[in-house]
Amino acid sequence: MKILMLTPYLPYPLLTGGQTRSYNLIKRLAALGHKITLFCLVKSDKEKKYVGELEKFCEEVSVFNRSERPWTLSNIFKTGFSIYPFLVIRNWASGERSAIEKKLKDQKFDLIHAETFYVMPHIPKTEIPILLVEQTIEYLVYSHFAEESGNLALKPLFYFDVLKMKYWELRYWQQAAKVVAMSDEDRSIMISEVSRLSVDIVPNGVDSVYFNKSIASRSKEQIILYVGNFTWLQNREAVDILVRRIWPKIKSQLPLAKLWIIGKEAEKFFPNLSEQDIRVEEVADIREVYQQASVLVAPIYGGGGTRYKNFEAFASGLPVVTTSIGISGTEAKDGVEVIIRDQPEEMAQAVVELLGSKDLYSKIAKKAREMVKNRYDWDSISKKLSDIYEQLGKRV
Repeated sequence: MKILMLTPYLPYPLLTGGQTRSYNLIKRLAALGHKITLFCLVKSDKEKKYVGELEKFCEEVSVFNRSERPWTLSNIFKTGFSIYPFLVIRNWASGERSAIEKKLKDQKFDLIHAETFYVMPHIPKTEIPILLVEQTIEYLVYSHFAEESGNLALKPLFYFDVLKMKYWELRYWQQAAKVVAMSDEDRSIMISEVSRLSVDIVPNGVDSVYFNKSIASRSKEQIILYVGNFTWLQNREAVDILVRRIWPKIKSQLPLAKLWIIGKEAEKFFPNLSEQDIRVEEVADIREVYQQASVLVAPIYGGGGTRYKNFEAFASGLPVVTTSIGISGTEAKDGVEVIIRDQPEEMAQAVVELLGSKDLYSKIAKKAREMVKNRYDWDSISKKLSDIYEQLGKRV
C-alpha cells in the first residue's frame, strides 16, 4: 500500500521512545511491501544528516523545521492568542501543510498515518482515510504536569492549556478513520470519552534479538538503574522520587550499591547529582548499561502509554521494579515477570529482597525475557499494523 506518514520527529537516531517505535515499524512495514512517504519534523538542521538512514526504507523523506526550543516567547505568545494548545503550536512547521497538500494532488495514497494528534493540523481536508496513532493520551500527561506544578501563578494557565489540548485531541480522534492506542487502558479511556470510537491496539515493543545480543557482562557490583529521555517530565519526576525516597533506603541496607541515571540529556537536567556512588550520563549504546546493571527501578506515577525501558530491560534479562502505572499497557504480572510496588518505600524494600534472592531474580529475568520475545517483538507488532493498513486502505 502507498502510505503518507507524518511524525513529529525524525525517526533516527533512536534517542527517544517515539523515534524507536517509528523507526522499527517503518523498517518492517517496508519489508512487508508498503511504500512509505515520510513527512517529519526536526529541531535543528544538524538532524538532517540522518535522513539517509530513513531513505533506506522510505520512498521519500521530507523534513520540516519546528522551533528548536519549546519555551520561546514566540510559542508562548502564539499559544496565548490561539485556539490550539501549546503542544500543537510547539510542533507546528511552516510550509508542511502546503507541501502535504501538493503531495496529495500529485500522488495517490491509500492511507495517511498520523503519529500523534498534534501533527494533524498539518493535514489539509481530504477523503483519504487517516489512521491516528496515539503513543500516549497527551491531555492526561499534561494534566498530571499541571497538578504537580509548584508554580501557583502559572497553574491556571496550565489547566487552561490542558482544556484546549483535550478538546483538540478528542476532536482529532473523531476525525480519524481509526485510532490506535498503545494499551487496553488507553483504549478504555478513549472510548469512555468518545463513544463508538474505532480504536485498535498496536502496543509498543522491542527488538528482542538486538537487546538480547551480549555486548557487556553483568557487573559484580549492585547497580540500581534508571533509564529515560530526560526532556520528558515524567522521567525527571521519577528520578526525583528515586533519589530522594528510594535510593537512601536501598543504600542503608546495601551500602556498596551504585545508582546509575542514564539517558538523553541526563547531565543537563541533573548537573549536581553525580557523585562517587551516582553516575549520571548519556551513553552511545544503551544495551551496555542494561546488561551491566542489577535492576531497573522505575517509580513512574504519570499515566498514559507504555514504557520502552521496561521492554528493553526485559529483553536484556534485567529485572524491573516499578509501579502499577509504570507497567501499565503490558501483560506483565507482579512476582512473575516484574515486581510491582506503588509506594517508594515498598519499592526500595522490593529491590533489596530481589537482589538478595538468586532464585527470584533468575525467575523474574527469565519470564520477562520470554514474554517480550513472544508478545512484544516488533516483527509481530508491525504485522498487526500492516493488517490495519490493509483494512483501512480498502475504503478508498
